[in-house]
Amino acid sequence: MSLKKRQFVDHIRVFARAGDGGNGVVHFRREKYVPKGGPDGGDGGDGGDVVLEAATDTDNLTHLFFQSRLTAENGGNGGGRQKKGRSGKDLLIKVPPGTMVFRSPDKGEGVDNPEEQLDMVADLAAEGERCVIVKAGIGGKGNIHFKSSTNQTPQEFTPGTPGDAGYFFLELRKIADAGLVGFPNAGKSTLLGALSEAKPKVASYPFTTLQPSVGVVEFSGFSRATVADIPGLIEGAHENVGLGHDFLRHIMRCRLLLFVVDVAGSEVRDPIEELQTLRKEVRLYNEELATRPWLVVANKMDLHGAEQRLLELKSRFPRAEIIPISAEQGDGIDELKARLGRIIGSRVS
Repeated sequence: MSLKKRQFVDHIRVFARAGDGGNGVVHFRREKYVPKGGPDGGDGGDGGDVVLEAATDTDNLTHLFFQSRLTAENGGNGGGRQKKGRSGKDLLIKVPPGTMVFRSPDKGEGVDNPEEQLDMVADLAAEGERCVIVKAGIGGKGNIHFKSSTNQTPQEFTPGTPGDAGYFFLELRKIADAGLVGFPNAGKSTLLGALSEAKPKVASYPFTTLQPSVGVVEFSGFSRATVADIPGLIEGAHENVGLGHDFLRHIMRCRLLLFVVDVAGSEVRDPIEELQTLRKEVRLYNEELATRPWLVVANKMDLHGAEQRLLELKSRFPRAEIIPISAEQGDGIDELKARLGRIIGSRVS
């Protein structure tokens, strides 16, 4: 996998090895006027841990594409005069908030749904959260610990213990209060730009968005929420058709799903079938996700035929909340923001 082909890395398998503990030593005090001093062999130093920390100054796992082997420092060996070996430095790796860490088998390249098949080690959801994924080895004992009344010149020492090691599967799931879900060219990126200060790439061809974008939406009353533009889905996404799982994983943390529908049918898709397919793909990917609050954003109301298709959509889904807008023209954006503010807006401290 070349970086040119995949510039946004949101899941990767890494190998981590903590530092080994240093060895204790056999040593005896030998000075000018103390030719036969007792044992004074020092202990070995402890190794370093491998630590993951959630940090907002990184937004994907691309750096681990170049550093997939994570190795902490070994501890130093002990010395004479009871000198303890130097402790190995911890290896601290920063990952984006929303990174889930799973223990991976020794072989293979991970799985599409790790939560179902692998053991989760940590969910680093918030800034500053840390997880030690492999623990360091402990330094060994020097021969001073083996001195006794019957053993004045002990030759015993203990080696340091090896650090833990293993493979881990890291998966980033973007954290946002609401997720925009829709087919390619439904207008999600334009909508995110209209709702927030985010500047996602917008163009008139499918799959402009190849990675999630998150924007902060400011509401009245000093409240706000985050909204994620999830790349366009296609039918079969739950079976990983196209880039299905790469996209769907990012709505797992969203409290509210906004199904963005091209109500004008400008992409030769029937809005009713479009919404049915989107709901089905979400449900087949994760049953619990399909039970979360959702509403429909009927986009492209400025285009010919949108009014009639909106009536048909409301007739087919009478219990669904449908908000008509034109993201391109800005129509209905204030109404949508007000509704989002009531549902997911949180006070700014």
